[in-house]
Amino acid sequence: MDITIFPVANKPTFIDRVMEVTVLRLFPRYITPNHVTIFRFVSIPFILYLFSKEEYRVGTLLFLISAFSDAVDGAMARTRKQVTSWGKMFDPLADKLLIGLTSVIVVGQYLSIRLALSIVFVELLLIIGAVWGRYRGGREIQAGRIGKIKMILQSVGIGVLLLGIIFHLPLLVQLSYYILVASIFCALLALIVYRSI
Repeated sequence: MDITIFPVANKPTFIDRVMEVTVLRLFPRYITPNHVTIFRFVSIPFILYLFSKEEYRVGTLLFLISAFSDAVDGAMARTRKQVTSWGKMFDPLADKLLIGLTSVIVVGQYLSIRLALSIVFVELLLIIGAVWGRYRGGREIQAGRIGKIKMILQSVGIGVLLLGIIFHLPLLVQLSYYILVASIFCALLALIVYRSI
């Protein structure tokens, strides 16, 4: 069995295989990876509304579920051989909307508006770069290894920030800043070196 740690084309990773025998068993076969991606799109307005009303406990729970759904749809697509062009394009877009819009509300308020805008700006550059690559060379838009690491850092960074806010732990808030800065470097690396999203 040929498996890797991070996604390479459509090959299942070690993490995919672990999820296949654990989390994915909770999802019937009629639920496809694209359904999970659509859930992430639909959840975004609710998350933003909850954060704008400072309902951080419920908002954080929904954010974490939505962020985790990124791992679910990818693992499901690769292990069940349900990879689609739609999923390759819209899965990273859902991630960018989730992270970018959450950053504007939460990161901008509790850390730095400059950091929030940097996250959004880099995400926009990645979207433009991916669309440009598709338009110019017909290259398929999909997340690469460094793009996945970036998404993990962003999700963890925002998750840590939210936990710091909920439990009034300044150390977690400060830690989240450094995690999110690292995610920006990963995003730039993805754009400049690997040209992935």
